Amino acid sequence: DLSQLDVAKQIPMNQSNYSKIERDLQEPSIEQLKQICRILMLDPRYLLDIEDFEIFTPKDRQLLIDIQRFLNDHK
Repeated sequence: DLSQLDVAKQIPMNQSNYSKIERDLQEPSIEQLKQICRILMLDPRYLLDIEDFEIFTPKDRQLLIDIQRFLNDHK
C-alpha cells in the first residue's frame, strides 16, 4: 500500500529514480537494495531471483506494515 514516493522518501532517493528501479531501467546500489527490502518487507533473494526465498503471507505483510507505521509515527 505504499506509493513510489513513500518508498523513495524512506530510501532516501527521488521518486523518479525509484521508478526507474521498478521499471528495471536503473540498478539500485546495495544500500538502496537493502532499504527497499526493509521497506517492502521482502527477502533480498526474491529481488535477486535466488532460490529458496521466503514470501510473507498477506496477513504477515499487513502486520509488518502496521508495525512499521506505528514505529514511524512514534519516532
